[in-house]
Amino acid sequence: MEKSQKINPFILHILQEVDEEIKNGLERITLNIAGNSRLTPVERVTGEDFWILYRILKKNPYITGLDVRYNLLSDVGAYYAARLLQKQPYLIYLNLMFNDIGPEGGELIAKALHKNKILKHLKMTGNKIENKGGMCFAAMLQINSSLEKLDLGDCDLEESTVHLGHMLKENHCLVELHMCKHQIKTDGIRQLCDALYLNRSLSYLDVSCNKITHDGMVYLADVLKSNTTLEVIDLSFNRIENAGANYLSETLASHNRSLKALSVVSNNIEGEGLVALSQSMKTNPTFSNIYIWGNKFDEATCVAYSDLIQTGRLKPDNTDVEPFVVDGRVYLAEVSNGLKKHYYWTPTYGGACSDSSNAGFTLVPVGQHL
Repeated sequence: MEKSQKINPFILHILQEVDEEIKNGLERITLNIAGNSRLTPVERVTGEDFWILYRILKKNPYITGLDVRYNLLSDVGAYYAARLLQKQPYLIYLNLMFNDIGPEGGELIAKALHKNKILKHLKMTGNKIENKGGMCFAAMLQINSSLEKLDLGDCDLEESTVHLGHMLKENHCLVELHMCKHQIKTDGIRQLCDALYLNRSLSYLDVSCNKITHDGMVYLADVLKSNTTLEVIDLSFNRIENAGANYLSETLASHNRSLKALSVVSNNIEGEGLVALSQSMKTNPTFSNIYIWGNKFDEATCVAYSDLIQTGRLKPDNTDVEPFVVDGRVYLAEVSNGLKKHYYWTPTYGGACSDSSNAGFTLVPVGQHL
């Protein structure tokens, strides 16, 4: 009424449902207004619509999470999201994934987090905040003392590792960091690893979909000899090849006893490197999850992983392959397990958030609704 603005029927429907939940005594509610729902008629939320949400939520003590992924917020919505982060004292989870937010909107949200001491989990994935916005986030993380999980994947950041490396040296709260599609190469992973010698909080590092080669694995393998906090590393869709797999295998077999899960999906690794990784599981009792699909399996690989599964050393839910036998020869089939299989989408029906398909978040849990 204040703005003479048409009410978005999707938002109205969700808010009516929440009213019922509050009447029934439910607290700590995550408001799900995702724009990619196929089960509910959706009119995607715009920046102007988000103004209404901001006015409704800014003092609401029941709403602790807000999921507005895959909408049309743009920088206008980012402005109100920043205002919400400044005013709402209960919000611990905010998902802004894929909302056409640009560098200016990214800067507004990052600056709002300078003084915010409540938010624990933020997803900015897919918003093209570019290097300008990325630098604002890196600067913010040197000051912010509450944020534990941050996704800056697919944000058109290039070689952001210099600034995020400086942040990791100063920040001791961040537990989970996603840096997909940051154009990270050998020098970038070296800068990150230099910071990880000093960081004592990060447990989950996601550098999937970059340009990391086996040369970068020299630095990662070395830092894993002394780092005792990293528990999950996602290297999917890089190109570490046999040499990189061998560097990691040697460290995991002989030195590191903190890493629990490693994904090397689609890394151009052949039998030699894959078998080496399987051997490291035999001597490392902590290393429990490994994901290898999309590499080049030979017979030795199939036999090695079949043996790990059959002996019980590797649980079927903790890997993305399953052995089967044809004419006396062992092969590996793909199964739908992974560190974050249902991260960007969830199945319409069935178990959307099973532990085996989102193992990374099960291994590194950070609070409720996160």
